[in-house]
Amino acid sequence: MKQFPTIYLLAGFLLTLAACRKDYEAIPLEKVTIEYVFDKDDSLGTYANKFLNSVYSKLPGGYNRVGGDLLDAASDDAISGFTGTTSVSQLATGAYTSFATIPEETPWSNAYAAIRAASIFVSNINISPVKDKLANGSSVRLAWKAEARFIRALFYFELLKRYGGIPLMGDEVRELGDDVQLPRSSFADCVRYIVGECDAIKDSLRPNPIVAPELNSHRATRGAALALKARVLLYAASPLFNGGNIESGNTLTGYTDFNRERWKLAADAARVLIEEGKFALLPNSKDIFITQNNSEIIFFRQGGNNSDIESTNGPVGFAQVARGRTNPSQELIDAFPTDAGVPITDPAAGYNPDDPYAHRDPRLAMSIIYNGTRWLNTEIQTYDGGQNRPGGAEPGTKTGYYMRKFMGNFENATQYSNTPHDWIFLRYTEVLLNFAEAENEYNGATAQVYQVLKDLRARAGIPAGDIGLYGLKADLSQDEMRQVIRNERRIELAFEEHRFWDIRRWKIAQQVYGNALHGMSIIRNGGELTFNVVEVFKPVFMAPKMYLYPIPYDEVVKNDNMRQNPGW
Repeated sequence: MKQFPTIYLLAGFLLTLAACRKDYEAIPLEKVTIEYVFDKDDSLGTYANKFLNSVYSKLPGGYNRVGGDLLDAASDDAISGFTGTTSVSQLATGAYTSFATIPEETPWSNAYAAIRAASIFVSNINISPVKDKLANGSSVRLAWKAEARFIRALFYFELLKRYGGIPLMGDEVRELGDDVQLPRSSFADCVRYIVGECDAIKDSLRPNPIVAPELNSHRATRGAALALKARVLLYAASPLFNGGNIESGNTLTGYTDFNRERWKLAADAARVLIEEGKFALLPNSKDIFITQNNSEIIFFRQGGNNSDIESTNGPVGFAQVARGRTNPSQELIDAFPTDAGVPITDPAAGYNPDDPYAHRDPRLAMSIIYNGTRWLNTEIQTYDGGQNRPGGAEPGTKTGYYMRKFMGNFENATQYSNTPHDWIFLRYTEVLLNFAEAENEYNGATAQVYQVLKDLRARAGIPAGDIGLYGLKADLSQDEMRQVIRNERRIELAFEEHRFWDIRRWKIAQQVYGNALHGMSIIRNGGELTFNVVEVFKPVFMAPKMYLYPIPYDEVVKNDNMRQNPGW
């Protein structure tokens, strides 16, 4: 590949280093020679480490990353509070094509740029004679190489769940002018490759808990490799890919057969991480997202200390401006059970539609801001004409709700202050739920499945009850437990970019998007409140093609071997 004169490269590289943060330095990779970064005389691997940090920096942040919205605002859990057309509304109504994709959510080029950068590191790090050892005696250089392979595997999975089978590059670094007429690999081969990478690197990565977290907490660890493997195998075992292929016989869009053993592989992968005992549920789930280096975080992208989440998603109507961007749906609110763990649809639940937020699962208040919630030292008013739903040019929430999750503890504060806002890619709660789902699909509602749900509900503050099942019914069938697990997953992982993909991998998106989404209209008459559920948005799902994204048109026309996804 043609390179700039070394003197200019060196100057640009040093200027970049001077301007960079310690954690995620944005090194301009194109302006640095390989010989300079991977220096055979650099025993500390100083610049190689900078290069690796630049690979980490390519990981996307999740907060409001899709045109200013959370991805969950394209699911049935929320809608955007923005008054115009949004990227998430286009996703939710199928208003995209292979010619006009949603840039933030169809990251083909960006993902392959990250994969290429990781492969450059993997192919060249052995040049650097890094002599440092980890606390367990293994090589820092080997750990760095494994970290780059982990990031590469993660990006491959992000492509796989969006498109099905994609071209696998291996360790080869393609240059300008190279033949890039690569075909897509089969879905099965992609799963095999990603899982194989996780297995190959897990013993080379730093162990958990990580040493010197103030320096290394952002790094991929053994736990991250095990958690990614469990997630990949869960997706591979799910109905969309395992027996529910949207085009029968097409090896790119899923397996061409159903194999129940794939659920066992997923359960076993999650069980390995659970039984190692290196992670644990945090007692207060609110603290997971605002307390760094806690026992539940497995892998994250650093986001810094700020009040961006609050100012973007917090309620309108305060002197401190917020935009109320994420508006949870009534469907999500109704998914939260009572404070005894019983679904509100159960006649024995005692749910009162005239007092809908009373006696509810404590996780509701941890995730959602609703009428009467205490916030910024006042009680939120989302009734029509209330302070936090003013209407007019500043409409406030469209659904009667704001997102509470991820935000700092500002119930009694008078203004927002800086709070850690890292984006968590992998956390222990998901691993437990992955295990419960896969175990139930393979063996039914075993004691281990029940235990996961009991642990999560106990952490939430739901009492054990007379039979010690935290509101669960005894002797649930596999089908009944499946619905319980899916709902538990929905409320535990709300707004964390799971629901959008879950309804696809379960192959229920056509059913889910076939229903309108609702909010709560509250009318105040003196001291009385009247609650009315109202329609706020109608999604569209043109099955089956929308289960996978279209391959971007530019990628198809420049590669004769590139096959488009069915229906696009």
